[in-house]
Amino acid sequence: MKTNSFILSSAFLLIGMCSCNQSVSAPSDGWVENALDVASYQLKQTAMQLKDSTMLPRTTWTGYTLPFLEQQLEHKVNIDSLHANPPEQLLGKLRLCNIYDWTSGFFPGSLWYAYELTGNDSLKAQAILFTNKLNPVRYLKGTHDIGFMINCSYGNALRLAPNDTIKKVLVETADNLYARFNPTIGCIRSWDFGEWNFPVIIDNMMNLELLFNASRLTGDTKYSDAAIQHARTTMQHHFRPDYTCYHVVSYNNDGTIETKQTHQGKNDESAWSRGQGWAVYGYTLCYKESQDSSFLQQALHVADMIIQRNTTADRIPYWDFDAPNTPETPRDASAAAVTASAFIDLSELVPNGQKYLDYACQILQSLSSKDYLAGKGENAGFVLKHSTGSLPHGSEIDTPINYADYYYLEAIKRYLDIQKGGIQHSQNLTANK
Repeated sequence: MKTNSFILSSAFLLIGMCSCNQSVSAPSDGWVENALDVASYQLKQTAMQLKDSTMLPRTTWTGYTLPFLEQQLEHKVNIDSLHANPPEQLLGKLRLCNIYDWTSGFFPGSLWYAYELTGNDSLKAQAILFTNKLNPVRYLKGTHDIGFMINCSYGNALRLAPNDTIKKVLVETADNLYARFNPTIGCIRSWDFGEWNFPVIIDNMMNLELLFNASRLTGDTKYSDAAIQHARTTMQHHFRPDYTCYHVVSYNNDGTIETKQTHQGKNDESAWSRGQGWAVYGYTLCYKESQDSSFLQQALHVADMIIQRNTTADRIPYWDFDAPNTPETPRDASAAAVTASAFIDLSELVPNGQKYLDYACQILQSLSSKDYLAGKGENAGFVLKHSTGSLPHGSEIDTPINYADYYYLEAIKRYLDIQKGGIQHSQNLTANK
């Protein structure tokens, strides 16, 4: 096992610089060191536990009560529509998923980020092991989530341990995602289940990155063209005048709207927190890839809406912006982590970006506190506590979830990249005096 002392010492230097430079927004001293220490420990322990398994960590087993759900949703609940409560002996225990689960790419992706941030070769070895387990996903055609599954795993592998095999997996998966694009509707179909005619969910904005990557790898613009058209169609139909977004928009075959509703939010007209995070992340990404200024303006509008609508003091949102404002209302650390990562990216694209960096750092301050960051050996091996998957389905309520860890580590990486860039800029200015 080897640790890259340059990476770690750079991180410590950044901490020291941030704590005394008022122009740089930073959480409390030592947060990076502590966060990476916890994340590395948790991820390595879980990887060792599951190294011989075909399964991956997704979350923990949680239960619910109908009165609680009805209080949150503010309407009666049909028990037949809910996931069953697990046996009491499973509560709080690790809940696994197979490689075809939509979340399967996040654990390998977290291992890649932890390796990148620490230089620890044992994390790299585990990242390779768990990424390779997902190889059969390249043949999956029945969901848009192949973007999450392969881009978060193999996409990070391509950056950090490139080879031709990885490129082939990414392009083959992108072909399957591209095949779900309907040019008449102008969107990529999200789901193949349910009674919708052609459902598109806001989460699908996150999977466009795989298509942009495929265009770079192949030189074929058909992938990026489809991604851009999907983003334009979604921008036209998914958003309300206040820039909150619907979760699900289903289209008729001629491209007209069949229905607009939610699947995981409080109600059809509410602002599901993670969905708003997907939106600002997706449009920031699309602007960076296309330089279409309308995407940047959309990202800014959504970001400003999030700042206005998120009323929690610690900036970790309730599971839905329209959920009851009560101490019992679950938070969603995953929505916070996605938003922080997006805001850090967005902060570099506009002249007034400091306010988005400030907000992201407030989120990281909270996520890196004992309220949300796990202790070593706790939290069933996950890094963050207090996420919410799908409260209307009685599923994954106030629990760790693998994608919260992934976007938290990505946000840390982006934060350190910005600070490192600031140091290099200052050194260049000094050298040129």
